[in-house]
Amino acid sequence: MTTSFVNQGIDIIKEAVSSDNAGEHEKALKLYQQGIQYLITGLKYEKNARAKEAIKEKCAKYLKRAEEIKEGLSNPAPKKKITEGGDNKEDEEQNKLKDSLSSAIVVEKPDVKWEDVAGLDQAKELLKEAVILPVKFPQLFKGKRKPWRGILLYGPPGTGKSYLAKAVATEANNSTFFSVSSSSLVSKYVGESEKLVKNLFEMARERKPSIVFIDEVDSLASARSDGEADNTRRIKTEFLVQMQGVGVDMDGVLTLGATNCPWDLDPAIRRRFQKRIYISLPESKARAVMFKIHIGATPCGLTEKDFGILGEKTQGFSGSDISTAVNDALMEPVRTLQVATHFVKARAPVDSPHEYIWLPCSPTTASAVAITLMEFDSSEQDKVQAPTLDMSHFYRVLSKIKPSVSQDDLKRQKDWTVEFGQEGS
Repeated sequence: MTTSFVNQGIDIIKEAVSSDNAGEHEKALKLYQQGIQYLITGLKYEKNARAKEAIKEKCAKYLKRAEEIKEGLSNPAPKKKITEGGDNKEDEEQNKLKDSLSSAIVVEKPDVKWEDVAGLDQAKELLKEAVILPVKFPQLFKGKRKPWRGILLYGPPGTGKSYLAKAVATEANNSTFFSVSSSSLVSKYVGESEKLVKNLFEMARERKPSIVFIDEVDSLASARSDGEADNTRRIKTEFLVQMQGVGVDMDGVLTLGATNCPWDLDPAIRRRFQKRIYISLPESKARAVMFKIHIGATPCGLTEKDFGILGEKTQGFSGSDISTAVNDALMEPVRTLQVATHFVKARAPVDSPHEYIWLPCSPTTASAVAITLMEFDSSEQDKVQAPTLDMSHFYRVLSKIKPSVSQDDLKRQKDWTVEFGQEGS
């Protein structure tokens, strides 16, 4: 019953999103309201805590959008009086560009807190100084005291640059977070890419305080060269002009860039990122915390000492490498189930809806039943449980996995930091 209501709700919501994107707002509003009702009904019957949370998040998200549409329909923006055909055509073209940008840009409120980012204390402090303080205490930034307008996060792949940017957006909860990829600012039509860049910053100024986050910024703003195509050079020039904010008020707009290759940036772009923060590989203590964060609420037999050992054994691992290692280790108990030839009945945990559960065991275990995982019939399948995650699972995984960042890459990052950047750890 739950699945039926939820699935129906999701299907209706999909129709609502399509109508919303097509500008059919009245139709979209009705569909959003109908889909949310189905989701709420399904929520009443859902027993799984994680599934209930996911349904609640969907309801909140689409209810907010429905309220926005309702407000827009109740108070429509006044239409501009058409005095000259040229002016109206220009406004129409600009609106089309902004519409295309709106579909490419993710304007979001991520749910990543400072405590979710292990280590990087110096980077956090600098970002608080640049983003959080101006939003919460604007009276401190008057006269010549201005917050940073451009911050570059750079370092090896997988060190958490994008994750740190999401934490900034969460903590600056009054700010609008624009997450844009360089590909969404590049068009095949001559002159349109520059307009897209210009409109991106115009939208940011309209919704300030705002953060414009551009991932892999080097692909958009690499060093200019003699043999470079004109359209590519114009995009970079427009990007430079908009970041500088000549003739416009850029207070309250922060450009946050992330790159793995800071040496590829154009020198003029590099200068506009006033703070250049090196996001290095995590230290031992930070790695231990990362293991704990990635394991989350999964049943686990690891102690604080075990986490410390894992942190020490993963020298040279990036945050992404640790995430991969944890995902692999989490599958180890499932692999044990797949190869088990015997299972034993055990007392179910207090929070289990069952009277007993099945656990894999040795053939010599008392009361062991010779059966494989795939031989359980449908009435017993939901009683099969995986062994608790322990250190043996991590030892097996760590014996096979290797760091993804080379020493040559690390040296190049550190050399660039000495010349142009500062440490963020």
